[in-house]
Amino acid sequence: MATQKPTWDPDQYLRHATHRTRPFLDLIARIPELPTTPPRIADIGCGPGNVTLLLTHRWPDAHITGYDNSREMLDSAQAYAGSTPGGGTLDFQHADAAHWHPHHSYDLIVSNAALHWVPGHADRFPDWTDHLTPGGTLAFQVPGNFTAPSHTLLRDLCDAPQWRDRLADPASRPASVLEPEAYLERLTGLGLHVDAWETTYMQLLHGDDPVLEWTKGTALRPALTALADDPAARDEFLTQYRDLLRKAYPPTPHGTVFPFRRLFVIARKAQSPA
Repeated sequence: MATQKPTWDPDQYLRHATHRTRPFLDLIARIPELPTTPPRIADIGCGPGNVTLLLTHRWPDAHITGYDNSREMLDSAQAYAGSTPGGGTLDFQHADAAHWHPHHSYDLIVSNAALHWVPGHADRFPDWTDHLTPGGTLAFQVPGNFTAPSHTLLRDLCDAPQWRDRLADPASRPASVLEPEAYLERLTGLGLHVDAWETTYMQLLHGDDPVLEWTKGTALRPALTALADDPAARDEFLTQYRDLLRKAYPPTPHGTVFPFRRLFVIARKAQSPA
């Protein structure tokens, strides 16, 4: 089965926007002050632009560009483009993180829940950090929950005899995320000062089958894309996956608990010698 890029649904992705936004807020709160005024910032894998907009709250006068390879996401993000109240600018451009090359220096290169879709993304770090201004920062957060039931059940279902021929590629897509200590080693080896940590958010989701609805916005996208031409098969697959999730994540009187591990890295380039 040929590799097929997933089709994204901004509305589905934003259904749990509060939970998806919190890790980015936690990330940018720990980013040190940027060396240039106004700073230039790149957001890699900006998605629908709602979290890119949050950068304007921390750096109101910044010139910020969000990059994404999904036309659907970029179309949604354009609603935020333009001048910002603090005197900065916000724009969005098409680019694939696997090949994105900075054409000038940035004070901050940031990425929120995107690099796990990019096999070998750590190999891009030398190029990206070379294009940080002295004192600039590379900062990102990625999911670290690929051994959670939401993912293992999905991989097993995709690999079941009924679905293997059509969904073998989504099932076998390797998790591209390294452990925090591996990111620490890679970026320290490039001469950066690194702060790496992990957090497990105990998310309380509400509504009918909320974990299924969550995964429809992210982990399920490759399978949904592969089955897009066969609505009956898609619905049957979703029903089977839903039933598995109901057992793995039973509802409580207060909602459905969905633990979510995330990894964070902030790597700062040294200032120029005095």
